[in-house]
Amino acid sequence: MGLEIPDGDPPVAIDLDRGTGIRFEWADGTASTFTLETLRANCPCAQCRSERERGITPWPKSSLIEQELRVTDAELVGNWGLQITWHDGHSTGIYSWGVLRAWAGLDG
Repeated sequence: MGLEIPDGDPPVAIDLDRGTGIRFEWADGTASTFTLETLRANCPCAQCRSERERGITPWPKSSLIEQELRVTDAELVGNWGLQITWHDGHSTGIYSWGVLRAWAGLDG
């Protein structure tokens, strides 16, 4: 069984606030904003997906609960998505444009 990743064009603008969230503007005029907590808790990497499937919450980790969630780096991955490096060193998740576009409007 394969992982279904929706197709998606890249956003026309990305505004990253390393302490609060990321705002994307899409070609059709839609804007979507995601809190860092939502993005970290829904990290698409294999480790985080496996934890969620086993009923374990990927974020916050009990040992890191006192630490403020922050983005230390973010990089475009070709024309495919965005890779985020978190303050705890976690960086294996790539948020595809299709997935982010599909999530638009889901994070109040």
